[in-house]
Amino acid sequence: MALSIRLSRGGSKKRPYYRIVVADSRSPRDGRFIERLGSYNPLLGKEDEKRVVLDAERAKHWLSNGAQPTDRVARFLDAAGVKERAQRNNPKKAEPGEKAKERAEERAAKAAEAAEAANAPAETPAETADA
Repeated sequence: MALSIRLSRGGSKKRPYYRIVVADSRSPRDGRFIERLGSYNPLLGKEDEKRVVLDAERAKHWLSNGAQPTDRVARFLDAAGVKERAQRNNPKKAEPGEKAKERAEERAAKAAEAAEAANAPAETPAETADA
């Protein structure tokens, strides 16, 4: 059985509240779970100690039994000092997509043509005055 430590959503509409649970990875997000390890309330401030409540000993136990944490839970475990999380590096994250690059090139080309067209008539009257 593949185990995962993940968030299970509770709370009402627009008022999320999550339980940190150990569950079979095949069970639904808000469905059956094996054990509840803590809770996460994203509506509280980041300084509030009640924002994330986690039973670190039980989390260590389940990690030793092969449970895999999700990305968000891995952040909580790293903050609690239970499991080191590898830092991620995505240098292409802020880079625009291909279509956006094409549109930017087209806009730049149109702006260059408009600048040439604006400069060309300004030069011709000066040339005709000299002739």
